[in-house]
Amino acid sequence: MTSELVSARKSETGTGRQLSPEQAAAAAMVVEAKARGLALTGPDGLLKLFTKSVLETALAEEMTEHLGHEKNRAEPGRESTNVRNGSRTKTVISDAAGGVGIEVPRDREGTFEPQIVKKRQRRLTDVDEIVLSLYAKGLTTGEISAHFAEIYGASVSKETVSRITDKVVAEMNDWAARPLDAVYAAVFLDAIVVKVRDGQVANRPVYAAIGVTVDGRKDVLGLWMGTGGEGAKFWMSVLVDLKNRGVHDVFFLVCDGLKGLPDAVANVWPQAVVQTCVVHLIRNTFRLVARQDWDAVKRGIAPICTAPTPDAAAAALEDLAEKWGRKYGAMIRLWRNAWDEFVPFLDYDVEIRRMICSTNAIESLNARYRRAIRARGHFPTEQSAMKCLYLVTRSLDPTGTGRTRWTMRWKPVLNAFAITFGDRWPNAETY
Repeated sequence: MTSELVSARKSETGTGRQLSPEQAAAAAMVVEAKARGLALTGPDGLLKLFTKSVLETALAEEMTEHLGHEKNRAEPGRESTNVRNGSRTKTVISDAAGGVGIEVPRDREGTFEPQIVKKRQRRLTDVDEIVLSLYAKGLTTGEISAHFAEIYGASVSKETVSRITDKVVAEMNDWAARPLDAVYAAVFLDAIVVKVRDGQVANRPVYAAIGVTVDGRKDVLGLWMGTGGEGAKFWMSVLVDLKNRGVHDVFFLVCDGLKGLPDAVANVWPQAVVQTCVVHLIRNTFRLVARQDWDAVKRGIAPICTAPTPDAAAAALEDLAEKWGRKYGAMIRLWRNAWDEFVPFLDYDVEIRRMICSTNAIESLNARYRRAIRARGHFPTEQSAMKCLYLVTRSLDPTGTGRTRWTMRWKPVLNAFAITFGDRWPNAETY
């Protein structure tokens, strides 16, 4: 192998490029693999041999550090009588190389505690992350097990996959109870539906909340599994949970006409403004209108949504009712029932209107949730559904805080917030 390494270096030198020691070692291993007829990848390829070599070398170094001397080089007269005592065979699973058989050194007194591959450890840590990533994409435990067998040639049982995913339950509970900021410029609430097999498969709503902090970051505040009927009691429990975790004030709470929510908000954050999602309201409008009238109704709705004041919007609604009320009475009732939660955004300038008129801020998160749900179909338990959605959230922010990126488009809006709300807006040095 030394001669091959030298020849590899010479060939590279001939081309005028000097290899680093790492590149030279890799080149030598490739040459040796080709000479032995080994593939570079696959169950018995070079990558597996390389992984085995690296792990065994690291374990040997750990044993040297533990004993204080190289193999067969113990100093005479030393106090400890502990020496190497052979090795034992162990197979570990890696996402890159599959199952890798390694020799783990032992010492006579049995006090050696390896770190790179710990006692009773059968998987390298990257395997756990791959399992969690696949689970977050909606794969079942059986599909993940089959994936490892097909791609890596490694055996990871369904029970092992379940144990790996169960490890995130404590992490998920800590995330759901973590402290939050004291003030949020806006909180967006929306729901997705998951199918849970509890005796029989049934639809269950899962509510997600995103808050925009005073410095312009989106923060996933939490996930809550609904029990069927929503109402003031359910929403009160959600909002009290947020308040107990440190949220003392919210300027706007944007939602899709959720039943009972305005009353709950008034009790928890009296100064908060509840704004219904205009996009959802318009979408529900067209469900009540025949397709041939969509363009005409759209022209009638536009003056309502772009009105300079609430009074102007009310006048535009009356014009809409006068023209279409006889044919589409349900559409007019829809707007009048949602009016108190529709008009608040009309009191503010264009920058604020644009950001609080819909729940678009949470739609990208919901899209990721829906992809995982579609791949899965249904979940065996509520906990498995919440684990999957939490892992999707975790993939956006591996630190576990739930906080995503700083949002540039919120900066001018936050300046408008600071001017509009005056004393309620927190000082920069405080938050």
